[in-house]
Amino acid sequence: MTALCRRIVASRWFDPLILAVIFVNAVALGLETYDSIAREIGDELRLANAVILVVFVVELTIRFAADGFDPRRFFRSGWNVFDFVVIVASFTPGLRQNATLLRLVRLLRIVRAVRLLPDLRVLTVAVGRSIPGVASLAVITLLLVYVYGMVGWVIFDEHDPENFGDVGQAMVTMFILLTLENLPVYIARGQELSDWTLLFYVSYVLVASFLIFNLFIGIVINSMEEARAIELHRAERELLDEDEVNDERAHAVILRERLHHLKTAVEDLEREIEAQGASRVRR
Repeated sequence: MTALCRRIVASRWFDPLILAVIFVNAVALGLETYDSIAREIGDELRLANAVILVVFVVELTIRFAADGFDPRRFFRSGWNVFDFVVIVASFTPGLRQNATLLRLVRLLRIVRAVRLLPDLRVLTVAVGRSIPGVASLAVITLLLVYVYGMVGWVIFDEHDPENFGDVGQAMVTMFILLTLENLPVYIARGQELSDWTLLFYVSYVLVASFLIFNLFIGIVINSMEEARAIELHRAERELLDEDEVNDERAHAVILRERLHHLKTAVEDLEREIEAQGASRVRR
């Protein structure tokens, strides 16, 4: 059973088939949002969702069997944990009575497509790996926006109270300027006060817009490299696990052959002893 399920999971048609089922699931969920369609074929859509859930349960069972029915090996993969939680949640009584939560759980089934697409899986892992770096960068950006907001309030409090009337509004203005939105307008309004205000905006654009965004790109690229390394390591580990399983299977075959030869030898020895005993009786 384990060998059969392992061949099914490794086959070329298995992942595309599950992707097709996920696509049908997404279409069914989308059709449920149209009241006219839900009234006409609502029962058929609910039946389709039930069949899709059965398919996902069978898929999860096959993957579990492919890991030798070993929970430790199966739950070693974060994707298996995610699939298990999503499928089990579909059977939770409290969720099944709540239409909104049930739809959210069904929506999570679509996210399962991530594990079946290698490149998309790498991107997802990269996003997760980039969160600590992005969080640190967000703190630095917040401090920078606060400092420039305070400086902008000191300079433009009376000249431009609409955008720099207090530190809160000044920080909002600085945050908007991160996207370079209406930068020429702010520069022109600042030059009405003094040409030296150009240094304020230019330094902010150079530090905040260019430096911060380049650091963000660097964090994302580094996370992508780490994600690719993780996926490569995961693939190598799966190959090693498969080799270990194959070695264990080969060892079991050798032991069975030795036991068979030993049994045959014992049977031959018994027949020889019986023949010798019969020969002595005749004498």
